[in-house]
Amino acid sequence: MRSSFLLLLILALVCATLCATNDTVPNSNCGGNCPSGRCTKCHCGTSRSQQDINAWCSKYTGWNQACCRCVVSRESAGNAHAENHNVGGSDDVGLWQINSMNWASCSGGQPPCDPNVNLKCAIKIWGYHKSFKLWSTCGACGCC
Repeated sequence: MRSSFLLLLILALVCATLCATNDTVPNSNCGGNCPSGRCTKCHCGTSRSQQDINAWCSKYTGWNQACCRCVVSRESAGNAHAENHNVGGSDDVGLWQINSMNWASCSGGQPPCDPNVNLKCAIKIWGYHKSFKLWSTCGACGCC
């Protein structure tokens, strides 16, 4: 009985260590950064990074500011470490929830968790159609 308890304790410690190092963490909410709880890896860590949405949207004047604020608010609620693991297998990260299929073209293949890099990616993706239509929240914001 005592050896079973020790084995369970060791397994719990191993799990806690893996979660703390941001390695694969099946069904994790990444410290609240992944509200769906479906994240398989905590790309942006397990601590929040709350940002001023208005300040980040205003760093680019080419897009409609109200649309940007609405999209960022609905995508990440201003958390630069926000993440989502999509049903199809891709991952979204950062203020604008940049999809992993875009990481190679805008952030050197790395998750754009840094708000400056995330902004750069968002501007590039927005520029494809000069609109927010590639964001799933554009309809709710009236910005497609």
